[in-house]
Amino acid sequence: MNIAVIAAHPDDAELGLGATMALLVSQGHRVLIIDATNGEPTPFGDVATRAQEAAQSAAILGVERVNLGWTNRAITHDLASRHALAAQLRVNKIDIMFVPHPLDTHPDHLALTKICVDARFDAKLTKCAIPGEPYHPRRLYHYFCTHLKHVPQPDFIVNCAGFQQKKMLSIAAYKSQFQANAKNHSIQDWVESMGRFYGSRINCEFGEPITSPECVGVRDIAALLP
Repeated sequence: MNIAVIAAHPDDAELGLGATMALLVSQGHRVLIIDATNGEPTPFGDVATRAQEAAQSAAILGVERVNLGWTNRAITHDLASRHALAAQLRVNKIDIMFVPHPLDTHPDHLALTKICVDARFDAKLTKCAIPGEPYHPRRLYHYFCTHLKHVPQPDFIVNCAGFQQKKMLSIAAYKSQFQANAKNHSIQDWVESMGRFYGSRINCEFGEPITSPECVGVRDIAALLP
């Protein structure tokens, strides 16, 4: 399958779904991170450094990566943004979209989630100027970012046992964000602890929580086992 993890800033995808992405790659799926912005400005980063870190992180996970070139801190839900993302969904024939959870305090995350929901619909439109052939991603799921207002109940948890090290290495690649900035030193420990907590809820060593805005159909009941 072609799977897209859509993020407002470089490092968002890794923080929320790094282990899941590594797992999916190991299963032979194509995983594409779509970053909306370059994440700058930040207190300790710059455009070139962030781009290098994002590329290194993607290489660790074995995923592809594109950047939409939107402006950090100013993501806007409008028709142009919807169609720009829809073009990526069409050209890459995305089957599953992972997008930020809607209960979030970051305005960029909130706007991006709305864009993602609408772009999924727009991607199937005919007689329009969106590049690529009409294509409708079959599923849209929400991953948990680090700016959630509270911790929602997951609809399911991905068993990522054995892939947590790749997740943590992919996060560590962002030295400008998590090493140079002393305020963020605790984030990696927190992310790892949360992964162990969610793993414990499904009796495995590491897990990543997902919610679904739609009913999920199952044909093989054994597929529900972690």
